[in-house]
Amino acid sequence: MLTTFQASFQKLVVFCEKEQFKGYDPYDGLNSRLFKSIPVVKNNRLARIAWIQFFKRSPLNLRKIVGIQKEYNAKALGLFLSGYCHLYKSNPSDAYLQKIKFFAEKIHEQISPGYSGACWGYNFDWEARAFFQPKNMPTVVASSFIANGLLDAFEITGEQQLLTTARSTCDFILKDLNRTYDNEGNYAFSYSPADKSVVFNASLLGAKLLVRTYSFTKEEELLNESRKAVVFCCNYQQPNGAWSYGTLPFHQWIDNFHTGYNLECIADYVRFSGEHQYSEYVEKGFDYYIKNFFTTEGIPKYYNNSVYPVDIHTPSQLVITLYKLDKFEEHKELMDKVLNWTIVHMQSEKGYFYYQVNKYFTSRIPYMRWSQAWMFYAYSVYFSKIN
Repeated sequence: MLTTFQASFQKLVVFCEKEQFKGYDPYDGLNSRLFKSIPVVKNNRLARIAWIQFFKRSPLNLRKIVGIQKEYNAKALGLFLSGYCHLYKSNPSDAYLQKIKFFAEKIHEQISPGYSGACWGYNFDWEARAFFQPKNMPTVVASSFIANGLLDAFEITGEQQLLTTARSTCDFILKDLNRTYDNEGNYAFSYSPADKSVVFNASLLGAKLLVRTYSFTKEEELLNESRKAVVFCCNYQQPNGAWSYGTLPFHQWIDNFHTGYNLECIADYVRFSGEHQYSEYVEKGFDYYIKNFFTTEGIPKYYNNSVYPVDIHTPSQLVITLYKLDKFEEHKELMDKVLNWTIVHMQSEKGYFYYQVNKYFTSRIPYMRWSQAWMFYAYSVYFSKIN
């Protein structure tokens, strides 16, 4: 099985390097030169949503036809950076070190200007039901993953600038994001400075960065503010251990990988804060996660109540969740079964991983951020754990 995974990973590496780590994204429809050339439609909210959803859902990749180019995505760069850091830790080599430096430099080039600290958004306009995010509008999700990648690199290289940048991302989180408070003074961070939505995994990702940075700087403010965000989200855990995606009426679904995000963030809070009373939320949530999102055949379900669409985020997040919760060996048999299913059903002979397997069709578009970066990161975690 290990040989199979190593061969799969090597094919993925070859593909990503050939593409120079640039690619398309499920949500990059509004980068279309054709769409931008239509005067009235390009500014119509419903038309923008429909255009994005068409390209997101279509199994055919029509991006080249409508003038969408492959580009760097800052979050993908952060995931690749974390991945190479894991590979370096298990097998120190100059080649991995050069990749770490490459991604760190590219990340610094893509910082969104005009905010209280270093932050990053996506390389496309994004129209959603809850809010509109213009190109490069920083989000707590992208910024936290990227800043954590910089901290991973700091642990290896000791370059102070990496820690300084990650610390400044905490200023973005604390000063630029909106907050939704509960009656006890705890709160959730907004997804971006432009909205006030409550998305649990997004807020927890911000809290995770704060407490991890605290572990380096020992600033009590970072710990205290992180705790408030963690408590807010823990209080929304359902009796069965699950979380809905958010608090809005149309955010009430329960899905696989966002649950995994929640679990790893709270687990990291416990790890870096030493406040083990929050472990009960992790254990309760993990019990729900492991029992509801994976079939006996090794298929990683998207929703708690539906297998389809099988999304490439689900197997990759399983590896990361087990690693973060120190349950790697306990559930390795399931993890290996899921990874093997993923290779058989979701990896192209060209090395890249598909986006989604639906009930009646498969989207085989090779998205760089959504698919390749996540599987690269997951494999790097897997190999660092078993080596």
